[in-house]
Amino acid sequence: MPFIFNDLEIPDVKLIDVKVFGDDRGKFFESYKKTDFLKNNIPYDFVQDNISYSVKNVLRGLHFQKPPYEQGKLIHVLKGEIFDVAVDVRKSSPTFGEWISVRLSEDKKQLLFIPPGFAHGFCVLSEEVVFQYKVTSEYNPAAESGIIWDDKKLNVNWPVKQPLLSDKDKILPTFDIVNFK
Repeated sequence: MPFIFNDLEIPDVKLIDVKVFGDDRGKFFESYKKTDFLKNNIPYDFVQDNISYSVKNVLRGLHFQKPPYEQGKLIHVLKGEIFDVAVDVRKSSPTFGEWISVRLSEDKKQLLFIPPGFAHGFCVLSEEVVFQYKVTSEYNPAAESGIIWDDKKLNVNWPVKQPLLSDKDKILPTFDIVNFK
């Protein structure tokens, strides 16, 4: 099997080790195979692929889409390294308001699956980063929401203290005032 699915502290979020095949000509690996994901309780169809380019100290997030447009994400770093964060925003979840973080890099050859119902953010640790992520629902601007990156209640331990932020991310609301319908 080309994947090893690892459970993390928050149920349904998975860190996936990828088997890499290589020789002196280069490397090959599968980054997604529906049947393997189904066998590991990830029954989602991915409907859109995105690629993100960012430079060192950029922080994007914490973003999510409100129901019924929630997006599950399958994240894979192609170049560089990120500190990736997922916050459970499923009101009925026992881990509502809890977060998990993972360092992803081109060297580790890992994927991160974040199910629908999570806010997502990342900061760039390398000089630049390129990563791809598949989503389970198409982007809908009217459903877009977010939480301010340095929310005191969440207290995410970001490794970047003075991040480069978009104007939009600078004014996101705190966790306590976001409407999580």
